[in-house]
Order: sequence, then structure tokens, then C-alpha cells
Amino acid sequence: MLEILLSLMGPFIIFLLLIILCSIKQVNEYERGILFEFGKFKKVLNPGWNIVLPIIQSFQKIDIRTKAVDVPEQDAITRDNVSIKINAVLYYKVFDASKAVIAVERYQYAVAQLAQTTMRNAVGAVSLDELLSERDKISNEICDIIDKATDPWGIKVENVELKDIKLPMEMQRVIAKAAEAEREKAAVITKSKGEVESAENLAKAAELLSSAPGSLHLRTLSTLNDISSDQSNTIIFAIPIEVLNAFGQSNVSKAVDKVKEITKK
Repeated sequence: MLEILLSLMGPFIIFLLLIILCSIKQVNEYERGILFEFGKFKKVLNPGWNIVLPIIQSFQKIDIRTKAVDVPEQDAITRDNVSIKINAVLYYKVFDASKAVIAVERYQYAVAQLAQTTMRNAVGAVSLDELLSERDKISNEICDIIDKATDPWGIKVENVELKDIKLPMEMQRVIAKAAEAEREKAAVITKSKGEVESAENLAKAAELLSSAPGSLHLRTLSTLNDISSDQSNTIIFAIPIEVLNAFGQSNVSKAVDKVKEITKK
């Protein structure tokens, strides 16, 4: 009888060991396990070895690391009716593994679809200029909207970055022309400011020369020195009005009449 029991116990022990080995489930540090018993949620399995009884219990692993999801390029229309193509990258992580399994089916797909629709809606609420100049602000708004929507799913959206904004060729040419006009405007303003400063300096120099006796004569001599070094055959010499006044008004009139008589002859 004992020999029969021993012969039966051997296979039973082996079968029991196989069940125990099959029941051991490993959960890595970056994962969490969702344990179901008779189809009902029981608990979250922490990292390490866990016992999951076959048939009675089942479990599912959830990766809780931060994930980077590339949101596909979307066709959108801004508030001022400009058609653009825009894409983005979404960073999120699971903070409640049980909700990610129970509250939503295929949470990765759900988050990607929500990001696409939210991005199109956010672009439609702003003008093209706002979209180009306030990209960070719009990215934060999209992130907040998606984060609130995914909170019941146990998902935390950490960041949203708008990667690329593609404009139609016609709009690119318009923007290029506008930028060129702005540069020309800045150049004209800079040039006019320079002319104003130059005129002010010349006025100050003229005032200083007229107030100092003999300064105009020194300036004339300096001009003659500059002209003497030039190889040109034509020299235009300007006589200061003070020199003419030194001869007196009557002498100047006589000299002018004499020149007229010689010219007539």
C-alpha cells in the first residue's frame, strides 16, 4: 500500500511544482502588474516575483516609463483661414496602472487620437501670426487640455512640443515679402537718424566756426591744402561771404560792372 502511495505522490509532487513554477510572474522595476481574480480587479502587483494562480487569476503588465509619441502631420486651418500642416511630439507616462487598463481600451491609441484632435482645435483658435510667434504658449495649452482629458485614464501628460509648421508656398512668399519690407523700413529709419545726427553736427560746427574769429579763414586754408593734393584739372573755389564784405559793397558793385563791360565787348 505504501509503495502505491509513493508511486502516486511522485507525479503529484511534480505536477504541483510545475503549477508553482508557472504561477511565478516577474514584474520589472519599470512595470506594474494588474491582477484580476475571477475577472475582477484585485490589486496592483509591485516589481519582483509574484504568485498568479493559473485559471483563477490573470494579470497584465503596464510600462510606467515616460513615452514619446510622434503625433502625425495634421491638416489644420487657423483662425484667419490659412491652411497649414503641423505635427508634434507628446510626452506622457502612466501614473495609475489600474486605470490605464480598466478605464480605457488601448490607452496608447486613445492618447494619440486625443492629441491629434486637440492640436487641430488649438490651431483653429489662433491666427497664423500667433501660431508662429507664441508656439510655446500654444504647446502648453495643448498639454493642459490633453492632461485634463487623460487624468481619468491614469495618464499624466508631461509635455507637448510643436515640431514643424508647414505653410503653403504662396504664404511663404507673402511672409518673405513682409520681412523684406520690414528690413527696408528699418534701413530707412536708420539712415534718416544718421542724416539728422549729421545735420545737427554740421550745424554745431557752423555755429562754432562763425563764433570764433579767423576760424573760417583757417578752414579755407585747410580746404586749399586738400585741393592741392588732388590731380584734378578743375578747381572750384568758394569765397566766403566775409571776404567779399571786407572789400565793401561799393567796390564789389564796381567790380561786377567792370566784368559785365568786358563780357559785352
